[in-house]
Amino acid sequence: MAKAVLVVDDIAIIRRVLCEVFASDSDFNVCGEAENGQDAIVKAQTLHPDLIVLDLSMPIMNGIDAARALKKLMPTVPLIMFTVHSDVLSEEDARSAGVSAVVSKSDHASVLLRKARALVYQTAA
Repeated sequence: MAKAVLVVDDIAIIRRVLCEVFASDSDFNVCGEAENGQDAIVKAQTLHPDLIVLDLSMPIMNGIDAARALKKLMPTVPLIMFTVHSDVLSEEDARSAGVSAVVSKSDHASVLLRKARALVYQTAA
């Protein structure tokens, strides 16, 4: 059964591309989109995703603050920080906020899919 993904990014074109990437893989189904961290928290509680992919830099509520809140609400749901700022965000900071993996937006889409699959299906990354 396909795993539900919530895509969170403030840029519509990036959300659309991420949705296409996940929709092209039979292991995933996009259950919703959010344009900032606050929107992500509301939608996650309604949609109950199996995985949340978050941007770091967003207005209203950034990805780190959203990750902290989401981890408290849904401690078993893995979070992937998908960001252009991966050089600024340390793995330690990400993990302390509840992020399971950090993927650079400059990486090939296959890197994101591989990490997503590993997290939701609990296989080796």
